[in-house]
Amino acid sequence: MDAEGVGITQRDAPLLTRLTARPRPGGLHLSAPGLSDIDISEPGADATAKVRIFRNKTPIPARVADTTWVSTLLGRDARLVWQADPTTRALTDSVLFGDSVNLADGYPVLLANTASLDALNDRLVEGGDEPVPIHRFRPNIVVTGAPAWAEDDWHGRRLRIGDLTFRVAGGCARCLVTTIDQETGETGRQPLHILGRHRRFGTQLLFAVNLIPDLPGVIHVGDPVTPPGDRVLGES
Repeated sequence: MDAEGVGITQRDAPLLTRLTARPRPGGLHLSAPGLSDIDISEPGADATAKVRIFRNKTPIPARVADTTWVSTLLGRDARLVWQADPTTRALTDSVLFGDSVNLADGYPVLLANTASLDALNDRLVEGGDEPVPIHRFRPNIVVTGAPAWAEDDWHGRRLRIGDLTFRVAGGCARCLVTTIDQETGETGRQPLHILGRHRRFGTQLLFAVNLIPDLPGVIHVGDPVTPPGDRVLGES
């Protein structure tokens, strides 16, 4: 968050691509090139703050976990904040489901299909551009073995991944962050330009789908991905 408590994203701080966060018991382990690694512990109740994911959103409570390390990384006044209550903020774009989330940009889980990435990269190569890796779209779950764009037909349905079920809230509208190289922080025009030509739905450029888990649980690499009553679509 910035000094005013508004979320900082790669849109205005591409240096965030250099930040690696790994969970550890009771907190996070943070690392970035040029900085010493640091362990950040879950902050106490006395470190409360009001924050907004975006400037025009309603403030929600959080706790400040760090200021010095993240400010040094970004070269500006910044705060790393903690929020563990997933019921804090209503998903206003999810009227169908009436769900909530905490500090996610949009939805709690994003799923991408490798076959759809291959189809998109074919378009990029045809146009003389370099293919992009799947992490350019920053999914939490990656599915293999499903046909290209199969996820377009999953909207409004439930998917089972391993032992868990997820509601598919719809396609993910992409922004300028997809043009940022997640390794270097350098920006370009792709793949947003090619999405505009081939994946425009109304005013949105869609790639991957937003998921909402029905219950907490654990999924594993290789778990089957199955709509209830249908054949297995692929593996995660």
